[in-house]
Amino acid sequence: MQRNKILVTGGTGYIGSHTVVELQEAGFEVVIVDNLSNSEAEVVERIGKITGTAPKFYKADMTVKEEVAAVFEQESPFAAAIHFAAYKAVGESVEKPLMYYENNLNSLMNLLWFADQHKMQNLVFSSSCTVYGQPDQLPVTEQTPVIKPEAPYGNTKRISEEIIQDFTIVQENFSGIALRYFNPIGAHPSALIGELPRGVPNNLVPFVTQTAAGLREQLKVFGNDYNTPDGTCIRDYINVVDLAKAHVAAIKRQLTGKTKNNYEVFNLGTGTGASVLDVVKGFESATGVKLNYAMAPRRPGDVEQIYANASNAENELNWKAEKTLEETLASAWEWEKKLRNIQ
Repeated sequence: MQRNKILVTGGTGYIGSHTVVELQEAGFEVVIVDNLSNSEAEVVERIGKITGTAPKFYKADMTVKEEVAAVFEQESPFAAAIHFAAYKAVGESVEKPLMYYENNLNSLMNLLWFADQHKMQNLVFSSSCTVYGQPDQLPVTEQTPVIKPEAPYGNTKRISEEIIQDFTIVQENFSGIALRYFNPIGAHPSALIGELPRGVPNNLVPFVTQTAAGLREQLKVFGNDYNTPDGTCIRDYINVVDLAKAHVAAIKRQLTGKTKNNYEVFNLGTGTGASVLDVVKGFESATGVKLNYAMAPRRPGDVEQIYANASNAENELNWKAEKTLEETLASAWEWEKKLRNIQ
């Protein structure tokens, strides 16, 4: 693979950092742009330790046109960009909708604006299964209707996809691929990078590992009266390294001219649903650590169950999730232990 230069916005974040590792290991040159609003600069060094090369890093805000312009002027031409830079806490988006719309939409529009100016023709977009809401039929395919999500966070993903689609209509040579993730969990096997939420975690697995590490007294399981086998919510949990590899596959598809349409969508999941209690028991089995957990009332806005049909990604991207739930939970625990200096 020739050393094509890839711009990764939000590249010091959880999924972004794992994707940068996979891009570099596939022979790409990476430039990261991140404002560090929800990540740490030391992640760049950690990526360097894993891959042998620290990527070039710009501390810049994708919502500020002048800062985006400066990166493009310094680093262009880019073969492609992967756009992760977005706020992503569902609950916070309900409380602060304008902050989410301003950040998530303006960062994308600035990226597309300068892509146009600098003749960059490929974009892979970090989207989400939240665009499906609570689907009528499972598993979810790319043909499942997209609805207006309940939370502004999910709605920014839906609107962003529409913006990219509209852009590809007028830019005939532009390729946009939206990757709709299900639930990324786990950490890199080196335990040098992983999920590092600030404050109280919004996602299940960091709550699990922080409870196991003694940082949190108890894990609350929200709702045990759903119409599922054990009464708890079901999600499609995908290993973050597997997920990162899908981005490399999407970039390669674009750069080798294998896209079938200017705008394409792929679901990224394992194809299997796991309940909250499956995760709890899987963690205990994988690590030998018992969790203190208790049932709590349902949270408003939680989808009862959702999991992917990822056969389109397998057929078109030649990609599939490989790691088991237990392997993935074990990797999350190794990362937490390293973070907290637990033997």
